[in-house]
Amino acid sequence: MISRSNRWWRVAAAVAAGALPALAFPSPGLWWFAYAALVPWMLLLRSAPTGRRAALEGWLGGAGFIFAVHHWLLPSMHVFLVAVAALLGLLWVPWALLVRELLGGVPAAGRAAAALVLVPAGWLLSELVRSWQGLGGPWGLLGASQWQVPPALLLASVGGVWLVSLLVVAVNCALVLLLAVPGARVPAVAGVTGCAVLTGVVWLWVPRPEATGALRVAVVQPGVVADGPDSAERRFDVGERLTLTLAGQRPDLVVWGESSVGADLEARPDLERRLTTLSAEVGAPLLVNVDARRGDSAGIRKSSVLIGPQGPTGDRYDKMRLVPFGEYVPARSLFGWATSVGKAAGEDRVRGDSPVLMPLPGRPGLLLGPLVCFESAFPDMSRHLTRGGAAVLVAQSATSSFQDSWAPAQHASLAALRAAETGRPVVHATLTGISEVHGPAGERVGPSLATSASSAHVYAVPLATGSTLYVRFGDWPVGAALAALAAFCAARWRPSLRKPAPEPSAPPVHTARG
Repeated sequence: MISRSNRWWRVAAAVAAGALPALAFPSPGLWWFAYAALVPWMLLLRSAPTGRRAALEGWLGGAGFIFAVHHWLLPSMHVFLVAVAALLGLLWVPWALLVRELLGGVPAAGRAAAALVLVPAGWLLSELVRSWQGLGGPWGLLGASQWQVPPALLLASVGGVWLVSLLVVAVNCALVLLLAVPGARVPAVAGVTGCAVLTGVVWLWVPRPEATGALRVAVVQPGVVADGPDSAERRFDVGERLTLTLAGQRPDLVVWGESSVGADLEARPDLERRLTTLSAEVGAPLLVNVDARRGDSAGIRKSSVLIGPQGPTGDRYDKMRLVPFGEYVPARSLFGWATSVGKAAGEDRVRGDSPVLMPLPGRPGLLLGPLVCFESAFPDMSRHLTRGGAAVLVAQSATSSFQDSWAPAQHASLAALRAAETGRPVVHATLTGISEVHGPAGERVGPSLATSASSAHVYAVPLATGSTLYVRFGDWPVGAALAALAAFCAARWRPSLRKPAPEPSAPPVHTARG
């Protein structure tokens, strides 16, 4: 039994331990800490006296992790963020039970070796489930903390961010065995060695993207514009002025951020004419983002629109994956009250139907793959565009609502992962920073445009051909993890499904009579 004082100590410890991995993400950016950040939480779980206690501490730790990674949403969601964190924290209950089952007590070498496979697989299961758009999407996946580590980016080209998450959790698991189970040091050392060998093999043998030239892309970042009824017009004016400074610099493409145009271009032909004139003066097409109610529909859409010297090219991409509560309220009849306690969307945006590849005028055969804001968090979307032939991925974003928080840096870091996974450069263009460009291997290209910047910058974006293993084979680490968990569950429950065979009945006794 746990005393009442110890019980509350463990509750606080679970929440705090679950929050620790957030320090590995930007802005702190302590990427190396990710390899030990789970150890306190896992030590707590393995010492839980009962499965029920482990489940509780897994839930509390998961809630602490979600809250810490997304704490910058608090000014917008208020107390509703606590409710969301508590709901999503339940996804770590199976992982917590797995940690107690495999690492609790004094595990033998076989159980310790199994833990090095199954504990990371269990963590990946929680990441997979919460990556569904309706639960918030894949923001804050543990592997994403390694966005600036070249060996990790190369691993992402093999198995996506999922493979990186698996290896990070495996190292944490090995550290727990080394600290708490002296008799399991051999499998623990073997596990760390295996991770190192895999990383080394990938580093030595996996081919890098093949360079095929460069594209001159200008990113226009207007910077912070004071809120007001005419803020969209003033932001457009700043973007227009900055774009004019690009004349003579010979860009191949100019990219504006998300919601850079606040009115439907058909309803505002004056804005369309101004953009067309800009394209002609700069000598390059403009990829803008229109956030407005379209004339032919009742709802508001966020649309990437390509405009050339003769006007819109006809290519338009409508954002498909919307931000829960920010751009729509899931099950509004049930959760509509969120609009009264925070800045949840008062009206649901309209979703797009399908991805779009845009031919770039002046560069025959070169296709752009547009993404809007939140969509750069989804590995499958950039993979789909790359398989379709995209040579450059362009993510138009706006995090001005969270300007002085960790959000801009967290969002910008995702571009490195998507670039490494697909072997294609990613242009991350924002309204108010941080804007960045990453090359086909995830490396940063040129300077970042900070949240304090109001400027336009031309980047020589390296192009590449070839296909990464992740683009070819997709989320295979997820399939492998699920197969391992299924095999464990089958082996764990098979004895309970067996029923003893009935004993044969004794033959009848015959009495001899004389």
